[in-house]
Amino acid sequence: MAKKKGIKISKVKRQNHMRNKLGKRGKLKSNKKTSKYYGIKPQDNSQKPEPQQEEEIAGEEMLTMMEPEDLLYLQNSVAARSYGILQKLRSAESKSSKRGRGDIARNKLGDNDALENAYEEEMGRPESKRTKLLLPIKTKEGLVMRSTEVDVLEEERQRLEREVREKEKEEEKKRKKEEKKKKKKGLTEGEEEMKEEGEEEEEENELELMEKEYEEVVPQSIAAVDLLACREDLLRKRKFQIGLLASGLLETPEMKVRNFKFLLEILNTEDSEVQLTVQKLAAVSLMEVFKDLLPSYQIKHQEKKGGVKLKKTTQQLENYEKSLLKAYKTYLQSLEQMTKAVRRKRGDSKFYDEKAVRLGELAVRCMTELLVRHPYFNFSPNIAQDLVHFLDNKNSNVRDIVMNGLRTVIKEDKRGEITLHIVRRINQLVRTKNHSVRPEVLTVLLALRLRDVNLDAEKEAELRDKKFKARKQKILSLSKRERKRQKRMEELEKEMLETKAEENKQSKQRNLTEVTKTVFTIFFRVLKCAPSSKLLSVTLEGLAKFAHCINLEFFQDLVNVLDHLLEDGNLGHVEQLHCVETVFTILSGQGEALNIDPLRFYSHLYRSLLHVHAGSTNADALIVLRALEKAIIARRRKVSLQRLMAFIKRLSTLAPHLLHGAALGYLAVIRNVLMQTSACDVLLDTDATHGDGIYQPELPEPEYCGAGASCLWELLLMKRHYHPDVRKMAQNILNNEESTLAPEVAKLSPAVLAETYNCSQMVFRPAVPPPKKVNPRPHRGDVIFKDDKLAQYMQNVEKSVNFEGIQNWQESEFQSQEKMEIEKEENEFENSMDSESLRTYESIAENENGF
Repeated sequence: MAKKKGIKISKVKRQNHMRNKLGKRGKLKSNKKTSKYYGIKPQDNSQKPEPQQEEEIAGEEMLTMMEPEDLLYLQNSVAARSYGILQKLRSAESKSSKRGRGDIARNKLGDNDALENAYEEEMGRPESKRTKLLLPIKTKEGLVMRSTEVDVLEEERQRLEREVREKEKEEEKKRKKEEKKKKKKGLTEGEEEMKEEGEEEEEENELELMEKEYEEVVPQSIAAVDLLACREDLLRKRKFQIGLLASGLLETPEMKVRNFKFLLEILNTEDSEVQLTVQKLAAVSLMEVFKDLLPSYQIKHQEKKGGVKLKKTTQQLENYEKSLLKAYKTYLQSLEQMTKAVRRKRGDSKFYDEKAVRLGELAVRCMTELLVRHPYFNFSPNIAQDLVHFLDNKNSNVRDIVMNGLRTVIKEDKRGEITLHIVRRINQLVRTKNHSVRPEVLTVLLALRLRDVNLDAEKEAELRDKKFKARKQKILSLSKRERKRQKRMEELEKEMLETKAEENKQSKQRNLTEVTKTVFTIFFRVLKCAPSSKLLSVTLEGLAKFAHCINLEFFQDLVNVLDHLLEDGNLGHVEQLHCVETVFTILSGQGEALNIDPLRFYSHLYRSLLHVHAGSTNADALIVLRALEKAIIARRRKVSLQRLMAFIKRLSTLAPHLLHGAALGYLAVIRNVLMQTSACDVLLDTDATHGDGIYQPELPEPEYCGAGASCLWELLLMKRHYHPDVRKMAQNILNNEESTLAPEVAKLSPAVLAETYNCSQMVFRPAVPPPKKVNPRPHRGDVIFKDDKLAQYMQNVEKSVNFEGIQNWQESEFQSQEKMEIEKEENEFENSMDSESLRTYESIAENENGF
């Protein structure tokens, strides 16, 4: 039998076996640590106490010998960790001695000290950030190196925490090893306690050192200038990042769909320093991107059936639309979260500061503009439903934003779908809150364009269809095959209507009909249940605007309700004007067949005219003009002569008290009545003998005020009006002519004239001509040249002549001549006086000196 080959054992493993055996026998020798540096003998610690005392004494003597200023300087250096000064202190002996092994070791230690000092200097710098290199990017031009800034304080804090954890793990391992050694060696309890105390002291010292280093790294206070600079730097980076991502989306949206994710992350950022500004910028940037990228149709993806494969381009388009729709939904959800600051619910006691409120207003504005731009895209009904609730918000800015946006949507809606959805939500809101909402909720409904809607015709058509179907069902009892064939024919007819665009017209008409029904449901409910609420004025205005669409069966009841409101006397003049306008709108259309006497409504209109003037009520002149068109011009044949003259006289009296737009409208009403009713020309006659009685303008009834005994004296004032068209209109009425007015003024109705010449937008029509350039009149002594060349020549001559030198020469000549004349007079005087007269003069002078 062959001998088995032995297994090889490594040398290290044999040594471990031998060490374990010797350890069990107690013959294992202790490991003696040799000195690191050769030739240096370990010194005995027992011989060192006396030299230490001497050094301490010497240190105290040095302190007494140092100057106070030097001592203070050293203390400040140590406190500020300025150890660089100690490196410059070198002894002369170390420079002159030869370099040995000990010197090399000391030089190595000195190098380590230099590294430590350099690290301390770097940590002591005030920089709060450092640059960190990132992985490069490979492009067509080559590798592009990237870097980013890292917060040094945060990184240092993490590093220190990591070191603390590592040291704790090491201490735990050491403790476990020591426990094993204690079991093996059988150490005494005293030695264990001493060792444990030493380890605790070392741990405490290490923790104190770590705390000191952390306190030195983290500054205790930061200047406000540094905070502002850091904020501006961070804000600049965010702006650049938002602009880069948004421009990439606008350039190639299919390739840069991932940018939506990054922009949404920025929108939901939580940087406390720049959170508000960055969120505003991101919200507005995303709004503009979506306004440009969203299609005008609604995205609908059908579920894929088994085995159906799509083209690559179709698949890419479908993926892009899904990503776009997902990003749009996330964006709307983020905006809804921002609006919580302006949409306070009952029981919500959370405090929102002014910044959060402004951010909420911006979010509402973004949602409104998206709905205005894309009313037929996905989630448009959700946006509309959310915005309708803001019409009753406490914040006036939010109400104005939403009201203007929804009015624009209703005006520009061509299908009627989103309009119907908005009106239904408003009806639900008014009914839920029991009519205690703000007027802006119903003001939106005034933007509806309900012109061609006839509810009576719609009702007649529905009844006709029902009768036809019932009669057809009686005549024919269709079989199953015939019903299938009829269903196919209906589908075919529907497709034919779609090709002719007839289906859209019918759908729009149905939507408008539903809108009209819902609107009048709201108005009638307000009149019945809340006649004294804030909504009454808007309700009456809406009824006056859409009264032509009301069913004939409601006319009598509505007129009675309006008359009751006017008789109560609780309405303002604006509400009274709306009531009168509504009644005459009803009576001017299908309500002509009703047996209603509008005499009392003429009296209300006659009294309400006095409340309109050029002040705060000037805007109400449009309501007055619309009511006058329906009450006076359209029904002039049904109005008595005395009533017509009373209204003409009152309008001419009030015209000078209005702005030029409303004054033009009042004069247009007077002109139309005078042209179509020749009997009213007596008001242009200045003879006081015609007419019955005396004109009494203070009477409330126009029928009995005696306006025929007066004259239109106010037209003479209007001839001197500041506006040129008002002057022309007044002159045209006085001359009783038709062709003197411009065609663009003569063909307009009174209400349109007032609205056209309205100056509320600071536009004056016709435009004020600029002042003419008038040449200044020449003063006396000025020379005027008719020839420009001669004038230029004389100017050059004047420039070439030295007038100052001539003036100086003239002054010197004048002075010399004056001096010569004085000398000549003196000589003549001396020659003419004889000696006697001279003596007499001298004696008189001496006597005067004696006094």
